Amino acid sequence: MTWYSFASFCTTQMACSGKLDVEVEIKSSADKFWRWIRDSTTIYPKAFPETYKSIEVLEGDGKAVGSVRLLTYSEGSPLHVLKQRIDFVDETNRVVDYSFIDGDLQKYYKTFKGHIVVGPKEDGCLVKWSCEYEKASEDSAAPHAIKDFVVKNFQAMDELIMKA
Repeated sequence: MTWYSFASFCTTQMACSGKLDVEVEIKSSADKFWRWIRDSTTIYPKAFPETYKSIEVLEGDGKAVGSVRLLTYSEGSPLHVLKQRIDFVDETNRVVDYSFIDGDLQKYYKTFKGHIVVGPKEDGCLVKWSCEYEKASEDSAAPHAIKDFVVKNFQAMDELIMKA
C-alpha cells in the first residue's frame, strides 16, 4: 500500500518550493532492506541495469556523511547524470539524508534534498521517503515523477531481496 501527500507554495516574491512524502510497505525485514539501501552503489547498477548505467563514488566511501556519488542513468531516462551527496546517516535508526548537488536535476530544481527512513513492521518494514525542493523556475513541475520512480525502485528492490 502506498500513499503520499503534497504541499507546495509559490508567490511572485519567492521561489517555488515544496515537499513530497510517501510511505511504502515492504515485505523484507527492516535490517535487510536497510543493508540493500546502504549498498545501492554496487547493487543498483547490477540489479537494475535498465535504469542505472553506473554509480561511481567520487568522494568518501559512498556511505558516510560527505560522500559524493555520481549516478549515471541508462539510455532512455529523462535524467542522465546526477551528483549526490550524503548529508546525514543514522545506522541505528536506519535514516539517510542526501542532496543532489549537480547534474540534470538542476535544470528543474535549485535544491533537492531526499530523506529515507526504514522502520520495522510486523510483516516486513515501512519505508518513508520524502523530499524538499526548490524549483528552478515556476514552470518546473513538482517532482511527482521522482517520487514514483523511488517507489518503483523500493518495490523492485524488495522483490529481489525476497528472492535472495
